[in-house]
Amino acid sequence: MAKNKTSETAASVEEFINALADTEQKREDSFALLKIMQEHTGYKPKMWGPSIIGYGSYHYKYDSGHEGEGPLVGFSPRKKEFSLYVFTGMAEHEHLVQNLGKFRKGKACIYIKKVEDIDLNVLKEVMSETISYLKLKYPETLKPN
Repeated sequence: MAKNKTSETAASVEEFINALADTEQKREDSFALLKIMQEHTGYKPKMWGPSIIGYGSYHYKYDSGHEGEGPLVGFSPRKKEFSLYVFTGMAEHEHLVQNLGKFRKGKACIYIKKVEDIDLNVLKEVMSETISYLKLKYPETLKPN
């Protein structure tokens, strides 16, 4: 089986954010998300691959047989927008993002341009529900941070 490209690394989260060449606003929003997610989840931020900041971890295995490690929640400050890995993408969780604010949605990812575009209380609710779901689905695979 092929090794996952996105795995936890020992790289510095702060150095990664400080090295962002885009804009000062991108760095400020990244540090804001860093703080919000750490305080809300209780997990320390870790780099996953070269550009994802994740919190907590679990081992997943899909029906297809594909398996690997992943962060419970996280984000990546991409060039065009932020990718927020905080949403299951499941139809029964759609109601959670109705009042989030200005965003677009991928399969199981939320994209925002700026932190000020979203309601941070709603973001925290979405993260809580996603973490609860993952803890129920993969209880034996959660790792302490």
